[in-house]
Amino acid sequence: GWFRRLLHKPKSSSVESSPNSSHSASSSPSSFSSSAKSSSSSPNTSLATSSISLSLDISASGSPRWDKSYDVCVCHSEGDVELVEELVSYLEGQPQGLRCFLQLRDAAAGGALGTELCDAVRSSHCWVLLITPGFLRDPWCRFQMHQALAEAPVADGRTIPVLKGVDRREYPRELRNIYYISMALKESSFKQIRDTVLRYLEELCRSST
Repeated sequence: GWFRRLLHKPKSSSVESSPNSSHSASSSPSSFSSSAKSSSSSPNTSLATSSISLSLDISASGSPRWDKSYDVCVCHSEGDVELVEELVSYLEGQPQGLRCFLQLRDAAAGGALGTELCDAVRSSHCWVLLITPGFLRDPWCRFQMHQALAEAPVADGRTIPVLKGVDRREYPRELRNIYYISMALKESSFKQIRDTVLRYLEELCRSST
C-alpha cells in the first residue's frame, strides 16, 4: 500500500498542483489578461497615437482648418505695412501654404473699417498682434486686439503678441497673461510666429481626430 501511495504520490501531487495551478491560472489570468489587455492595448494606443501624429495633415480636405477663411490675421498699424508684408510673404510661402489676412489686400472695398476688422478676427484661427509704438497709438489696433481677446479670452495659442521697438513696460495690460515674441532678429521671429501658428493648427486637427 505504501509503495502504491509512493508511486501515486507524484501523480497526485501533480494532479493536486494542477488544480492549484489551474486555480491560480484562472484567477491570475483574469488579472493577467487584464494586464495583458492593458499592456496590449497600450501599444495599440501608442501605435494609434503615433500613426495619428505621423499621418496628421493640417491640409487634409476634412481638416477643421478649413472651417475658417484664414489661418492668421495680422493686426498692425499703418506705419508697419512693409514689415507686415514681409511677414505675410514668409508665412504664405511655407509648404503648408498658410492663409493670411492682410488688411490692405483682403479687406472688402467699401466695407466699414470696424466691420472688416471684426470679420477678419472671426474668420481667422490665429491673430498676430504686431505691437509697435504705432500700434499703441492707433485706436483701431487696440480695437482689433480687444476683438481678438473677446473671441478667445483664454491664452490658448491663438493670440500671438509680437513686440518690436516697444519696452516691456509698455506691453498692454490686457495681454499680461500671454507670452510674447520679441522681434530682435526678424528671421528668427518669423520662424517663431510660423511655428506657433502651425502648433495651434496641429492641436486643432488632433483634438478633432
